[in-house]
Amino acid sequence: MIITTTWLRLELRRRWRSLAVLTLLVAFASATVLASVAGARRGGTAMDRLERETLPATITVLPNQPGFDWNAVRALPQVAALATFAVSGGFWVDGIPVSDNISGFPPGDAEFLHTVERPVVFDGRLPDPGRADEVVVSPMFTRSYHRRVGDRLVLRLMSREQVADPNYDPSAEPPRGPSVPVTIVGVVRSPWFADHVGEKGGLVPSPALFTRYRENMLGEDGYLNALVRLKDGADDIPAFREGLARVSHRNDIDVWNNETKFAEPTRRIAGFEAASLLAFGLAALAAAIVLIGQSVARYTAATVADLQVLRAIGLTPRQAAWVAAAGPFLGALTGATAGAVAAAVASVWMPIGSAALVEPAPGFDLDWLVLAGGWILIPALVLAGAVGAAAVALAAARRDPAGRRSLVALAAARAGLPVPLVVGARFALEPGRGTGAVPVRPALLGAVSGVLGVLAAFTFSAGVQDAAEHPERFGQTYQLAMFFGLNGTDFGPAREVLQTLAREPIVQGVNDSRIAVAESGDTSVTMGTYAPVGRPLPVVLLAGRMPRTAGEVTLAPKSADALGARVGDRIPLRGGGTPMTMTVTGIGFVPVSPHNDYSDGGWITAGGYERLFAGAQAFKFHAAEIALRPGYDVAAARERLQAAVAAVKGAENFAIGEPWPMPQVMIQIRGVEKLPVLLSVFMALLAVGAVGHALATAVRRRRHDVAVLRALGMTRRQARWTVVVQATLLAAFGLSFGVPLGVALGRTLWRVVADTMPLLYLPPLAVPALLLAGPLTVAVANLLAVRPGHLASRLRIGHILRAE
Repeated sequence: MIITTTWLRLELRRRWRSLAVLTLLVAFASATVLASVAGARRGGTAMDRLERETLPATITVLPNQPGFDWNAVRALPQVAALATFAVSGGFWVDGIPVSDNISGFPPGDAEFLHTVERPVVFDGRLPDPGRADEVVVSPMFTRSYHRRVGDRLVLRLMSREQVADPNYDPSAEPPRGPSVPVTIVGVVRSPWFADHVGEKGGLVPSPALFTRYRENMLGEDGYLNALVRLKDGADDIPAFREGLARVSHRNDIDVWNNETKFAEPTRRIAGFEAASLLAFGLAALAAAIVLIGQSVARYTAATVADLQVLRAIGLTPRQAAWVAAAGPFLGALTGATAGAVAAAVASVWMPIGSAALVEPAPGFDLDWLVLAGGWILIPALVLAGAVGAAAVALAAARRDPAGRRSLVALAAARAGLPVPLVVGARFALEPGRGTGAVPVRPALLGAVSGVLGVLAAFTFSAGVQDAAEHPERFGQTYQLAMFFGLNGTDFGPAREVLQTLAREPIVQGVNDSRIAVAESGDTSVTMGTYAPVGRPLPVVLLAGRMPRTAGEVTLAPKSADALGARVGDRIPLRGGGTPMTMTVTGIGFVPVSPHNDYSDGGWITAGGYERLFAGAQAFKFHAAEIALRPGYDVAAARERLQAAVAAVKGAENFAIGEPWPMPQVMIQIRGVEKLPVLLSVFMALLAVGAVGHALATAVRRRRHDVAVLRALGMTRRQARWTVVVQATLLAAFGLSFGVPLGVALGRTLWRVVADTMPLLYLPPLAVPALLLAGPLTVAVANLLAVRPGHLASRLRIGHILRAE
């Protein structure tokens, strides 16, 4: 210990600059790795922690029926708490565009925010249930509109005439009802009131607003739906369904399991983001092991050379190894401490993506498991690497191992190729022998890993970009939609309008979509008709085919999983008409509607629908999906089709609009588009470090071989070309194995993501990366060869040969 301490004091005075650089490298790498791992852990658990800190609703009950008796539902033995919400146009806020839709569903009673969906409060307090002039907002609202607790807003409500008009459009005519001044009293978050990617936040009024202005928000034909918290959670859903059917005399009421409907998709995308961030951290760790490992090895080897004098007077090999490792260990300990502090500071910006929108405790966070573990593990790894490097250096000084020969280098020599080609091949592929031995496998593996990592990252990124730009990957193959009716009543001549649309030459396909909810055991399935008018609407199938008869159904992936159904299985369904057992003919995506997303629900034929739901007019929603022929501008096509519809008698008020909002997962997936690119940068650094270190080390350790060749007639130009050939061969080796393996790995990872999301898998291809991989790899390798090549051409031949 005395020897180590004494030598370390000498090292700090003599080589403090090298130790300072090593410390900074360890600090940077530690901060990157620890921040990434801690951020991944935080993002992956955000939804679970939010649910633990709130009172989330277990289910959402959607009878969509005016005058529904909620008191009878409250009395069911499984119900712990029930809160109603108004299904209405809500309200609008002065200074905020109507299109931002920040009002959501106004609370219908005082249970909201208290016994159901009790939120975490980031600032201020919850609104007083008896005051109509108090509201709370989501965190995204404060950032989007620069409003905070204490600010005043003015809510605009509809007049009774506007409420009663099913065609009222607030973007064309301002609401003419009461103006209500309100004050923001809190910033809150719960699973139901969470922000969503691509939106600008929301505002939740006190229940007193609905109580006081019910006629201006709901009207005579409006209705309330409800959030319900069950006593035993999801285990109570089957018994609750039976009780609901008994007290309502209906078995077609849609009951959402909020865990599978909302929480699970959020966990899935947050898990994807966390896995991407974790992969980023692991790539940074791999790059750090290679780059910092080389610095540690070089520092340790130099220290071992300096210790030869002490070895001569009795310093044992074990003592020499520990003495040589002391400096790197001290630098790693200091760097790891600084890195842990930096990672803790970086927690302010974690988690990333959609997980940040459900994080119950945003801001500074100390993940002691990650930070303390990294603080211990990183110096331990550096210490182990330094001791190992010292042992290798000491062993190399004691023996002269036989070099391994390369068949490529031998073939080049036998073919009589120029000297730079032969020597360069040996430098790249043969480790050499004695004091001039240089490991070549790490450089080769580094080159392959770098190219593989870069191509895999760009291939994966191509899949992310493709999914983020093409709704059809999620089954949304139509560009326009039209709403015809609600709760069994059309607002006009739907059939004539459908036929008019089908005759338009710019239309590729039109589907007459009637939507209602069926039950299969304990699972609700939103069913829509696949009833093309004229040309068929394009659909996206993952397996099987579309239904053709009244006894067939195609299920969306999540519904199929919930029912445990596969193509060819038979499932029981009931929906108010004749209970049926239907054959599953396919698995595919469905249109997004108010009651389902693209991956849950099902398709049935018009005949199957009329049997299952007891009549052609038994629907919750009646709409049309309109697919345009490729190449047509959506805005221009919408204007043309609107004019055609307006010419139909009685259809003047029908409006062609955009489809229901695109799947949230399509928007959320954009949050990780940059991570694969950053991953590719780190993998490229790994390759650059491995190849650059190999070239520099080869010239330094094999300077005797170069000096002998120079003495025998090798020119300075040939010496430079030797290093260029070595670099080019390393690049070629990396490309030969890295390109196909990288593309395969990127596609495999994207297929896993596609199956998890789910989405339609198409093999991604990063064409620019493939075209540039070869030229850039060779160019970078040759740039790395410039400095070592210059040194090889400037060796002092006589001095080296005399010393050797």
